[in-house]
Amino acid sequence: MARDLTPGAGIRGGRLRVYLGSAPGVGKTYRMLDEARRRQERGSDVVVGYIECHGRRRTEDMLAGLEVLPRAHRSYRDAEFEEMDLDAVLARRPSVVLVDELAHTNIPGGRHAKRWQDVEELLAAGIDVITTVNIQHLESLNDVVRKITGIPQRETVPDEVVRRADQIELVDMAPQALRRRMAHGNVYKAEKVDAALSNYFRVGNLTALRELALLWVAGRVDEGLRDYRASHKIDRVWETRERVVVALTGGPEGETLIRRAARIADRTAGGELLAVHVSRSDGLAGASSGALAQQRQLVETLGGSYHVVIGDDVPTALLAFARAHDATQLVLGTSRRGRINRFLTGPGTGQTTVDASEDIDVHMVTHEFTGRGRLPALGRRHSRRRTVLGYAAGLALPWLLTAALSQAHHRINLTTDALIFQLGVVIVALLGGAMSALVAALVASVLLNYYFIPPIHSLTIGETNNIVALVVFAAIALAVSTVVDHAGRLTARAARATAEAETLSTLAGSVLRGADALPALLEKSRTAFGMGAVALLSRTDGEVLAHSEGEHQDDGPQETTEVPVGADAVLVLTGRRLPAADQRVLTAFAAHVAAALERDRLAVVAAEVEPIKAADRMRTALLAAVSHDLRTPLAAARASVGSLRSPDVEFSPEDQAELLATADESLVKLTRLVDNLLDMSRLQAGALTLHLTETHLDEILPRALDSLPDPYAPVQPLDLDTAPAVLADPPLLERVLANVITNALRHNAPGAPVLVTASHHAEQVEIRVIDRGPGIAPEDRDRVFLPFQRLGDTDNTTGVGLGLALSRGLAEAMGGSLEVEDTPGGGTTMLLTLPAATREEPPAHE
Repeated sequence: MARDLTPGAGIRGGRLRVYLGSAPGVGKTYRMLDEARRRQERGSDVVVGYIECHGRRRTEDMLAGLEVLPRAHRSYRDAEFEEMDLDAVLARRPSVVLVDELAHTNIPGGRHAKRWQDVEELLAAGIDVITTVNIQHLESLNDVVRKITGIPQRETVPDEVVRRADQIELVDMAPQALRRRMAHGNVYKAEKVDAALSNYFRVGNLTALRELALLWVAGRVDEGLRDYRASHKIDRVWETRERVVVALTGGPEGETLIRRAARIADRTAGGELLAVHVSRSDGLAGASSGALAQQRQLVETLGGSYHVVIGDDVPTALLAFARAHDATQLVLGTSRRGRINRFLTGPGTGQTTVDASEDIDVHMVTHEFTGRGRLPALGRRHSRRRTVLGYAAGLALPWLLTAALSQAHHRINLTTDALIFQLGVVIVALLGGAMSALVAALVASVLLNYYFIPPIHSLTIGETNNIVALVVFAAIALAVSTVVDHAGRLTARAARATAEAETLSTLAGSVLRGADALPALLEKSRTAFGMGAVALLSRTDGEVLAHSEGEHQDDGPQETTEVPVGADAVLVLTGRRLPAADQRVLTAFAAHVAAALERDRLAVVAAEVEPIKAADRMRTALLAAVSHDLRTPLAAARASVGSLRSPDVEFSPEDQAELLATADESLVKLTRLVDNLLDMSRLQAGALTLHLTETHLDEILPRALDSLPDPYAPVQPLDLDTAPAVLADPPLLERVLANVITNALRHNAPGAPVLVTASHHAEQVEIRVIDRGPGIAPEDRDRVFLPFQRLGDTDNTTGVGLGLALSRGLAEAMGGSLEVEDTPGGGTTMLLTLPAATREEPPAHE
C-alpha cells in the first residue's frame, strides 16, 4: 500500500524520515534514537516498533526511557525469529514510530514480504515513521555495490520508496574512523572484527560506498531544488552546483574547448559537463559532422552529455540552453575570424554572448586556430543591424572614395576611378545585400559624373563615350551586386540544409544508441527545437502515447505546433513559434517517430506470434524427443507378449511371470509418458481443468510411491501426518510428487534414502524432497525445468525430460511453486510450496 505523494493529490499520510548511511556501523540507529529522544522531550508520542542494536552497548543505552512495543514471534525452518508487530503498532497508533533496517525481508507469516511495505502501511495510517537504510540496499545501486565489494546484496528497497521520503539525512563517517570503531569493538563482536576489516570494510570499499551515498543524496537535494524553483517560477541561475556548458561549432578547436571545460567542471565535487552544438540557418564556418561526432564521443568519454539545439541567433540559443540547465559557466573559443572579417561583420558570437550573459560566467578560451578563419560567407541572412549598416555604407563609402580619388585625380584616369567605385559597390553588396548595393551604385554614378567626368562639377556629360562608360558602370555594378546577393542566398540555403542534415544525423545516432526509440525521439525533438514540451497523441481519442517535458517553462505565451505522424497519431510541440524552415526539419522528425511507432507495432505483433512459434518448437521437440521413449516400452511389451503367445516355446511359470512383469512395467512406463505428454499439452494450451480440494499429504504420498517403477525404493517420509492439509488437485499432486521423487531417486547417492518432509509457514505448506546426490549448480537451476532438457544429457535415450517441467507447471496451476535449493551437506532439495487448505481470506486492503 503506497502513499499518494503526487503534487496536489490532497491526501497526506504520515511523514517519513530516513537516516541513510554508507555502511553498517556509521551510527544510523544511534542518530535515530537521539532524534526520538528529542521528539519525546517536545511532547511527541514516540514508540519503538523495531530496533536492532546488534549488541552495541551505547545504542542499547539510548533505548532507556522510550516505549518499546513487543515483537511478533514467528517460526521458520525449525527456528524462532522476531519481527515488528505491525498490528500492535497500528493498534497503539503513536505519533511517531521507529522502524530500523528498512530493506529487511520479513519472515513468512506477516502481511508483507518486506519491511518497507510495513512502513508504507504505517504511513498510510497517518503515523510518522523514522527509519534507517544503507546505501548498498538501494535497488538501483545493487549491481554497483556488488562490483565494488564482491558481495551481492539480497535485501534491497526500491529507490522510489526512499526518494519520496519527506526528509533524508545522511549519516556520514570517514572510512578510517569507521575502521577504528570496528577495531574498538563498537560495531561487531571481537571474533568477527578481523574478517570484516579484511573483507567488506576495506578502506577502498568504504570510500567508494561513501562517495555513492554522497552523490545519491546530492542528486536528491538537486531534485528538490529544481522542484522548488519551478514551483516559485525562479528563472535566475542559482550557483549551487557547477554546471559547465561548452559550445561546439564542429571546428578544429573543439577538443581543446572540451578538455578545458572538463577541467573546470572537475575543480568542484559534483561538477557537470554539458556540450551543446547550435545548428543554425546560416551555418558555421568550418562545421563538420565528422568532427562533431568525434567531439561528442570525447564529451561522453569525459563523463559529460552532448546536446544539439536549433537557433538562428547563436548567442541567444546558447544562453537559453545554459539557463534551462542551471549552468554556472559557459566556455567558448575565441573567434577564428580574421581582422577584416571582424571589421566587416562586427562583434561575433563570443562578444555578444558575454554582453548578454548576466549571471553566467563566460570563459573565452584561446586556441591555435584563433584569427585563421576565412572571409565571411557570402549572402548570409542579414540581421537588422547588418541591413542598416549596408545602407549606411552604400551612402557613405562612395563619398569616402570620392574624397580619396580627388586627391589623386591627376595620377589616375577615369577608367581607374570607375573600377575603384565598382569595387566599393561590391563591398557594399557583401555587407548589406542587393538593395544597399543598388543605393551605392546610384550614389557612385552621380559622384563619378559630377567629380570625374568632364565637365567637372557638373551633372552634364560632354562626350558620348563618357555617357556609355557611366551606363556600363551602373549596369555592371547592379549586375555584380545582384549576382553576389543571389550567390549569398544559395549559400545560406546550402548552409541551412547542412545544419538540418547534421541535426538529423545526430538524431539518428542518438536513437540508434538508445534502448527505446520513441522516448529518445521525443526528447531530441524537444531539445533540438527548444520547446517546452512534446507529446505524441492518438488521433482517435487524444490519448497520450508518449511525451517529453522540459524542466522549465517560459512565462510568456505558448504556441502549439502540430505535425501528423502517420494516419493514427499527431506530434504536438508546445513552446516558441517555429519558423517555416524549422518545420521542414520537424517533418523529418515526425517521419522518424512514425517509423518508431511502426516498429513498436511490429514488436507487439511479433510478441503475439512468439507463443505460436514456441508451441511449434514444442511440437517439433516433442516429435524428436519421444520417438525413443515410445518405441522402447512398446517394443519391450510387444516382445514379452509375443513370446508368451509363441506356440514354439514353452515357458516355465517363473519365465512367464518375468515376461508378464516386463510387459506390465513397459506399459506402466508408456502410460506415464503419455499422461505426462497430455498434461503438458493441456498446460501449454491453458485447457487444464483443476478440482482443488482439501488434500492430506499422508494420503497422497503412498499413492505416488505406488506409481513408481520400484515402490520399495528408499523413500523416507517425515512428519507428513502432522502437516496441515493443502489446497490441491489430488491426482495432479500425486503426479507432481511422483515425478519429483523419481528425479531424486535417479540422482541420489547409493544407499541413501530420499527424505520427504513438510512444514507449515503462514498460509503455505512447504514440501521438501531431499536427496544426497551431486547437486545442481545455481546457473542450471532454471534450466532443469525446461521441457525436453535433461541436465547433463546430450540425448533423450533415458527419458524425454518432461517430469520436472510438468511438475512445476502443475504446481503453479494449483497456486504453488517448485524451486531448487541446496541440501546442507550436499545434494538437492526440491521445494514444493502449496497453499494451506485452512488459509484465511486476505484482508480487504491487500
